[in-house]
Amino acid sequence: MESFNNKIAVVTGGGAGMGRELVRQLAREGCDVAMCDVMEENMQETLSLVSSESPEVKISSFFCDVSSQEDVFSFRDQVIKEHKTSHINLLFNNAGIGGGGSFLEGDQQEWEKTFAVCWYGVYYCSRAFMPYLVESKEGHIINTSSVNGFWASLGGFPHTSYSAAKFAVKGFTEALIQDLRLNAPHVNASVVMPGHIGTSIAINSGKILGHADAMDLSDEEVEEIKKVWISLDAPVHNYSNDQIKQMIKERRENFKNNAPTSAAQAAEIILNGVKEKRWRILVGEDAKNLDIRVRENPEKAYDPDFVTPFKIE
Repeated sequence: MESFNNKIAVVTGGGAGMGRELVRQLAREGCDVAMCDVMEENMQETLSLVSSESPEVKISSFFCDVSSQEDVFSFRDQVIKEHKTSHINLLFNNAGIGGGGSFLEGDQQEWEKTFAVCWYGVYYCSRAFMPYLVESKEGHIINTSSVNGFWASLGGFPHTSYSAAKFAVKGFTEALIQDLRLNAPHVNASVVMPGHIGTSIAINSGKILGHADAMDLSDEEVEEIKKVWISLDAPVHNYSNDQIKQMIKERRENFKNNAPTSAAQAAEIILNGVKEKRWRILVGEDAKNLDIRVRENPEKAYDPDFVTPFKIE
């Protein structure tokens, strides 16, 4: 797909971060876009921004919890009706949240919600929109995995739910390549594996999982985080719970503000990868470097010294 002009794209998680930038950049190239999100305020900001930047294209927005099959199929029906179409050209399964770190000590409900958004969101949307991709003259499905789709860790922290989901997304997309080649050769598939991107995922995940602000974390949750930090040699033994909460809040903000790759840069890399029909799109030099390290020495990938030791900044 050398051009997005006069195409129709669906973007999940379009309210912020990479999703918002994908919507903006697609629209600038003359692509009509239907987006969804669970955070209405963020999505309306995207809608207002893109409508002013690219008034000549059609942009629509819909509330949808991608972890709900009912929501996803309703979203699909609304998209087809609103855009008066029998096909779409691009499906960006971008929506995701973080959470569900420890399988042993973490909350089961949070674990399952994270997995549902990050995996079932991709699965349900693929089920819902695949027939409309096949109906197009040229189509492309783009599924966002992560570096945690090939390395199931978070610098020493357990990262079980998110990693399990992202591994599933990667495997599913790779399996689709052969499936599409045999059954719909005009449709391509790509898996996106971003490294550290400057988005609000850490902040927004907290809102979706019920602790919008780090200061709202329970004492039990804070104690568990503190215990993990101490196990990683962080000097927080004498920190109060309020101090730990403040540090968590600052780390969430720093995740967005101090990333090596911006959301806009990530979206540009992804869209260029789609135009070049690359099935595997690594986003960021950190993602490329980690990929090389894991491939070169997979048996050492989970050794304690594989990553930079944990530091409190």
